[in-house]
Amino acid sequence: MDRLSAMQVFVRVVESGSFSAVARERSTTQSTISKQIAALEDYLGVKLLSRSTRALSLTEGGERYFEEARRLVAELGAAEELVRSGTRQLTGWLRVATSVGYGRRVLMPRVTAFLEANPAVKIDLNLNDGFIDLIESGIDLAIRLGDLSDSSLIARRIGSSRRLLLCARSYAERIGVTLPELGQPQDMKHHNCIGYTELPTNNSWEFVGPDGGAVPVRIAGNLQSNSSEAIRAAALAGMGICYVPDWLFAPEIASGEMVVLLPHWTTKLIPITAVVPAHRRNVAKIEALISFLTP
Repeated sequence: MDRLSAMQVFVRVVESGSFSAVARERSTTQSTISKQIAALEDYLGVKLLSRSTRALSLTEGGERYFEEARRLVAELGAAEELVRSGTRQLTGWLRVATSVGYGRRVLMPRVTAFLEANPAVKIDLNLNDGFIDLIESGIDLAIRLGDLSDSSLIARRIGSSRRLLLCARSYAERIGVTLPELGQPQDMKHHNCIGYTELPTNNSWEFVGPDGGAVPVRIAGNLQSNSSEAIRAAALAGMGICYVPDWLFAPEIASGEMVVLLPHWTTKLIPITAVVPAHRRNVAKIEALISFLTP
């Protein structure tokens, strides 16, 4: 038995919660992965995993072994990356996660440029507007928008954005108004507003006026969604006013297809943060990608 390989397999099985997922990662069979774990348990003389038809769970001995095994595997990976980065190109897979809209509109062009500069690197890009557990999903790097909750993740600020109040020129033409005709946030009560259900303030949009004071405004409309891409499509179709990050409509704002309303009002900064699991810190290709994404 290759103890190191078995340890690496065990760590990934626990992180992913699935024998089949690890088998796919390693281009092998679920039976092979199961045999490696069984051989490791025989060698240690300890049962590491309890298996049922629905889930995997660590035994008491498995919990103790997992923490040390994960640390050792991470340290070995970091050491290998350090040596490789000094002697040859960065290489291997990187699993990266972010939201759908940001991934499509902002991250993909940068990832493409990074891969062109580092042809031996491969990226598995996970786009999801819901919460992703980096450890459980085996993610190396996530780009998160907004304030972060306390966690054990290693975080580095790589940028920021602001929300803008926007509508399509076609919306204004349909309802017969001259843009920009809003004078203050409260004027939105006369308009159809497209709501984003993942916004922490829900159906309250917050602005900062010319005097620096915060003004929350409750909005209403006939459409809301948890998807920034759905909101983008609805706004472009002229269905109403949206309150979105500046990057979501950057080309359309530049072309004039989308109009910025309340230009003398602003909103608070939205941090854009790269987060990495603690056991993946100092991995050369992760550090290289973060540096590449940082203006």
